[in-house]
Amino acid sequence: MCGIAGFVLGEEHGTGLPANAEAARAQLTAMTDTMATRGPDGQGQWIEGPVALGHRRLSIIDLATGAQPMQTASGRVVVTFNGEIYNFRELRAELEAKGYPFATNSDTEVILNGWLAWGEACLDRFEGMFAFALWDRGTRTLFAARDRYGKKPFFYTLQNGTLAFASELCALRVLPFLHFSTTHAALARFLTYEYCPTPESIYKEVLKLPPAHFLIFKHGAVHTASYWTLPVPNETAQASEAELSERLLELLDKAVARRLVSDVPLGVFLSGGLDSSLVAALMARHSDRVKTFSIGFTEGSYDESSYARLVAKRLGTDHYERILSARDCGALLPDIVSRFDEPMSDPSIVPTYLLSALTRERVTVALSGDGGDELFAGYETFYALRLAEWYNRLPGFLRTGVVEPLARHLPMSSGYVNPRLAVQTFLDGAGATPWQRVQRWQTPFRPELLRQVMTDTPGLNLSPEVVLSTTRRIYDAYPATTLLGKCFAMYARQFLLDYILVKVDRCSMMHSLEVRAPLLDRDVAEFVWRLPLDMKLRGMTGKYLLRKAAAGLVPDEVLRRPKRGFLIPVAEWLRNVLRPLMEDLLSEAALRRQGIFEPKAVARLMDEHLRGQADHRRPLWTLLVLQLWLRKNTPTIV
Repeated sequence: MCGIAGFVLGEEHGTGLPANAEAARAQLTAMTDTMATRGPDGQGQWIEGPVALGHRRLSIIDLATGAQPMQTASGRVVVTFNGEIYNFRELRAELEAKGYPFATNSDTEVILNGWLAWGEACLDRFEGMFAFALWDRGTRTLFAARDRYGKKPFFYTLQNGTLAFASELCALRVLPFLHFSTTHAALARFLTYEYCPTPESIYKEVLKLPPAHFLIFKHGAVHTASYWTLPVPNETAQASEAELSERLLELLDKAVARRLVSDVPLGVFLSGGLDSSLVAALMARHSDRVKTFSIGFTEGSYDESSYARLVAKRLGTDHYERILSARDCGALLPDIVSRFDEPMSDPSIVPTYLLSALTRERVTVALSGDGGDELFAGYETFYALRLAEWYNRLPGFLRTGVVEPLARHLPMSSGYVNPRLAVQTFLDGAGATPWQRVQRWQTPFRPELLRQVMTDTPGLNLSPEVVLSTTRRIYDAYPATTLLGKCFAMYARQFLLDYILVKVDRCSMMHSLEVRAPLLDRDVAEFVWRLPLDMKLRGMTGKYLLRKAAAGLVPDEVLRRPKRGFLIPVAEWLRNVLRPLMEDLLSEAALRRQGIFEPKAVARLMDEHLRGQADHRRPLWTLLVLQLWLRKNTPTIV
């Protein structure tokens, strides 16, 4: 795992452009220095004419000869690469048989020779997680690509004919010839999604390369295209349930084994849930001694550590855990949030950050269960879709005259589950048009609330069709025939991409820890995507086939337990440990100076939450995160 950065200068000469190689080297160094924790083991540069490629290295494979940027034997192609190509040994054998020479034992060299041998089609051969940019001196072309699920980040901007790219936005911001601004529309998108949905970033001038896409920069123009698409579910099973279960387990076993290739120590994030427990169990098949790591909470309704300990004991792992209190986490939160280069309001960044710190004390690489909920219908949203179908068939008088009034009188709670908030959120989404339903269940700011809290700005359109345009695009493009089928695509290309994977990448890289996700292995994922939907969600049982495959490997107590998120007590935090910060950042005076939000509307949310009249944990927390980001970055808002 590494950090990559670089630029290709255009012919136009603007303020701040490097005048010579020495100046380019200084600016490239400034870029890579911002990402030092991504690559503490070394840094490298390659500069020639208008092209500058930089690299920060976290040594995982080929510790002795894997330095980057790396060139082909002929010197024609040079690459800077972040990630791992898990099938590099097989590809190397194939390329050597074709006569391509290798001077190292690294997976990076496979990218170089793969480009020479297959061109753009090399991407179909690569199995792994990656973001890379290579310069072909023969064709004067920059070619960049991102893995199928977007596990590794790639930001880029084209300004005045110059292309600049990096693993993190902070690396772009140090370049004096670039400028950055954000818009009210971008802030509204963040409040709607809790993250900045790809391909947009928080900055008007910067884009994210979408997953499963490549980029070509030539003659001053950028061209992007997809090289892989999400498969479509089959209507009927092509084999028996037993055969499918056996095949799934075989693919998962191979995926875990692939991710054990490393020249440094490995471990497993173990939450005590099904996904991470199965990964740990499969790793134990291939390793004499497995190290597992978990985080627990002193607050009982949020704590899963007992399940993690149970799994670790059954597997005989070397288990390490850290138990946290809400107050400990709350004190750390503002600092961690402010270190993200884009605002992202997942409160579990705190335990993820601390879990990464604990894990890095003993290993350099960790396997995780990321992707299981999105592939196998592990979230409550999937069950809610089934419930919504039933609910919408009820007579109207029952819905409006009985169910909705009852929902307003359910009990409130600041614990893991708030019954009134959960039911009211369900009812709101159930009544929405199908393409909006899933995102309305997820959003902290429904369009109605968004219009209340944001100031009236000329040209700002807060209609669902605009603020939820990312969701509509994915919904319309994915050719599944049911809303449940489309839900998988929306999760993969929204929530997993820009929420889960961003959180894990940023928090782990702050501690120079590489995290690998076997459940997002290409062979596993393509097999699962093509399964009939009832192999994932059977009635109201999610992860149906995965549970079958895990039987006998994972303790029954884990197989039977419901899904639990990696959550923390935000509602209670906002009433105590984070209250002073919230009241400072969201005060009437501060908001009036800023001119983005309506002070009275925000004050109402705070007052209702603090008095226990309503549970506004998600909108208030999302606003707080945005204010922390704005305070640190102070962008121009246009």
